[in-house]
Amino acid sequence: MVKIMLDAEYREFLAKLKSLRLSRLAEVLDAELKRAVEANLSYLDFLRCLVDRELEHRQAKAVQTRFKKSRMPAVKTLESFDFSFQPSLNPQKIWELAELRFLRQHENVLFLGPPGVGKTHLALALGFKACQAGYKVLFTTLSEMAAALHAARADGSHMSALKTYVAPDLLIIDEMGYLPVEAHVANYFFQIVARRYERGSIIITSNKSFSDWGQMLGDPVLAGAVLDRLLHHSTVITINGPSYRLRNRSKTGEPKTETSPSSVVTKSGEFT
Repeated sequence: MVKIMLDAEYREFLAKLKSLRLSRLAEVLDAELKRAVEANLSYLDFLRCLVDRELEHRQAKAVQTRFKKSRMPAVKTLESFDFSFQPSLNPQKIWELAELRFLRQHENVLFLGPPGVGKTHLALALGFKACQAGYKVLFTTLSEMAAALHAARADGSHMSALKTYVAPDLLIIDEMGYLPVEAHVANYFFQIVARRYERGSIIITSNKSFSDWGQMLGDPVLAGAVLDRLLHHSTVITINGPSYRLRNRSKTGEPKTETSPSSVVTKSGEFT
């Protein structure tokens, strides 16, 4: 009878925890009770452990939510980036960026280089670091942004669309230079850069050198104005190296059969 009463009280206590939205605490309570008994923890230490578990759970959920809202296509990390494959890249410089001082100072980061060298991987890795640190991030490709702005222009909601790209702490624009930009999109792009200038950070990946941006945006004067604002407070990382996607192919175009530490694909996927 006593055991039944205790079980009922325990279930009632779990229900109260859930009603207070302490779901993680309810899930780990059994394990933490056993650990507290085995370790002879004080009441305060036991309570501290419970609170720590709940905070860890909420922080993880917050990161997950920020990541989902960021629209980043995958989780990439600097730990999974093969720096040995790109000897032209200075790892120290990248790890310094991962400290996110550029975000706190509203500076920009531009990754330049040919396709496949890891520009998008690095941009996504910094974006994930920002999500973990509590920043709001938005990822888009230039073509996706162009399509969204074009649709907004058609229905008259372009001002609202512009705010979407101005509001985040960090805006990541991927694949600049792969497709031509229409004049009105280039103008909107300038407005986004101008409104974020010294207020929010931008990470851009591009396969075009700055001298080609005039042709890419269809207006050398506009391109100059964009670059003037982007580069004023910025870090430019140029990657001159082979394509990560092609490193497992032989000269004949057939996949290599040997395996080595440098040719194993990381858990987080290939570089993009």
